[in-house]
Amino acid sequence: MSDSPAGVTLSFGDGATLHERVAAGLRRTLRDEEVQPGMELPTAGQVAEHLGVNVNTALRAYRALASEGLVELRRGHGPRVLQPPEMVRVHELANELAREAARQGLSRGELVALVLDHG
Repeated sequence: MSDSPAGVTLSFGDGATLHERVAAGLRRTLRDEEVQPGMELPTAGQVAEHLGVNVNTALRAYRALASEGLVELRRGHGPRVLQPPEMVRVHELANELAREAARQGLSRGELVALVLDHG
């Protein structure tokens, strides 16, 4: 996959920023393609060129995936997959839940309590 970001597409979501849409597209690629932990992904520059976005937008999307523990970012190398692909959907749902809770005015603590009550 590191040779070509052809599988990466922009995601279209309600109110999502451009970097969130790029991150969603990267998550979808991780989920749908045969990727394994340790596999190198396209660079932010390659993704930016492929999608026609600024390289900083692609880098911000990769940073979001890194903060979720899905990829590792190292200067001078392409991002590497950390999580098994099946975990990507779990992270997508968790992020969606956190965004919706924020829109509803729930605090982080209230959200955690709500999730634990339903666990």
